[in-house]
Amino acid sequence: MPNAQPLTHLNAQGAAQMVDVSAKAATVREAIAIGSITMQTATLASIQAGNAPKGDVLGTARLAGIMAAKQTANLIPLCHPLPLQKITVEIQPDLTLPGYQIQATVRTKAETGVEMEALTAVSVAALTLYDMAKALEKSMTIGPIRLLRKTGGKSGDYGAQSVGEMGASQG
Repeated sequence: MPNAQPLTHLNAQGAAQMVDVSAKAATVREAIAIGSITMQTATLASIQAGNAPKGDVLGTARLAGIMAAKQTANLIPLCHPLPLQKITVEIQPDLTLPGYQIQATVRTKAETGVEMEALTAVSVAALTLYDMAKALEKSMTIGPIRLLRKTGGKSGDYGAQSVGEMGASQG
């Protein structure tokens, strides 16, 4: 077990609770999450050519990821609403999948981190990409989605191992 610290989202009775961050100092925090969506080569080619039935697949997925990051506290029950200062979602074609690699970067100056916002952005961008292209292919596969890096906060910085070692992490 890599981290034997108690779960902060549980009270002494084991009930879920929102963590009290009021005593923490607001610091700059950033998180980067990555994920992928795999599809048939013909589906990738259609999206790249702009021939998807629903229109601008990548632009819509990018915007959906940004909007999702801003709504994370409404989607995940114990997340704090945060003032997000930066959200970027990048979607790049990857012929080796074939499919797309998705990366979200989220930054804030707050009392708690933005890992969930970055992970939510990647997840919703991938789901939107699927939705926009499902008329071309229903067998697309989403994932893995993971935290690549985070900076700031009491727990310090974290950086994941290389993609080839996804099960391991350092931190």
